[in-house]
Amino acid sequence: MKHFLLYSAFLTILCTNNTIAQETTEIQDKYSTHNKGKFFISWGGNRDSYSKSDITFRGKDYDFTLENVQAHDKPKGWHVDYINPARMTIPQTNFRMGYFINDHYSVAIGVDHMKYVMSQNKAVDINGYYPNPGSYDELLGNNQVLLTEEFLKYEHTDGLNYVNTEFSRHDDISSIFKIGNTDKIQINLTEGVGFGLLYPKTNTTLLGKERHDDFHVSGFGTSLKAGLNVTFFKHFYIQGELKGGYINMQDIRTTESTEDSASQDFFFFQRIIALGGIFRI
Repeated sequence: MKHFLLYSAFLTILCTNNTIAQETTEIQDKYSTHNKGKFFISWGGNRDSYSKSDITFRGKDYDFTLENVQAHDKPKGWHVDYINPARMTIPQTNFRMGYFINDHYSVAIGVDHMKYVMSQNKAVDINGYYPNPGSYDELLGNNQVLLTEEFLKYEHTDGLNYVNTEFSRHDDISSIFKIGNTDKIQINLTEGVGFGLLYPKTNTTLLGKERHDDFHVSGFGTSLKAGLNVTFFKHFYIQGELKGGYINMQDIRTTESTEDSASQDFFFFQRIIALGGIFRI
């Protein structure tokens, strides 16, 4: 009888512990805040700003540097091209695909399709030499030239493609907004660091030469980002990000001749809005 009572008590405790563990698991899983093992994919658009940069052009009969050149992006605005498969490369876009290695950290690969347009008709300092100076309505004196289209048109408009890998941290801050049921809506703070290659298609008309206008690995980039992610019904999200970084391109194709090239480095700043999905496979 004594052993029976002890055995019964043991079974009762075991069943009670199992019930409590099951209820705890159900409570934890009811509101899905766990990310480990999930995949995500996103698509969005960006606006870009760039620091001034020195651009050096070298070829068989020229070698000169333009100092403090200004540039801007080429926004498309709200347009159906963002979701038109045949025209998706025309706007400035961001693609990202990644995996959560645990609840707080993810790794991702993606392409930031920015556009870089040198500002025309600006006066800049020049150092170096090139053939037939003054033939392009560019000379201003005092070692300055005017960036006329006859002298130089310089764009990475298809585009300034930053192909990169990112490592990011994610933190659920829903409680700050007094959100209890994160199955319906969840708010996350994210920060990350990235690095990758620059694969631009550069549209350049230089000193009347035939332009190259083809994709070419031209250099590298690094970046930091911070963003806010709002996830709906566990699987769909909208994310806003601020991303800043450094780009160094020492091998930019400018003309059909392999003897001709350009080099530059500069800082960039992106404002990004993206839509995405998160799921398990």
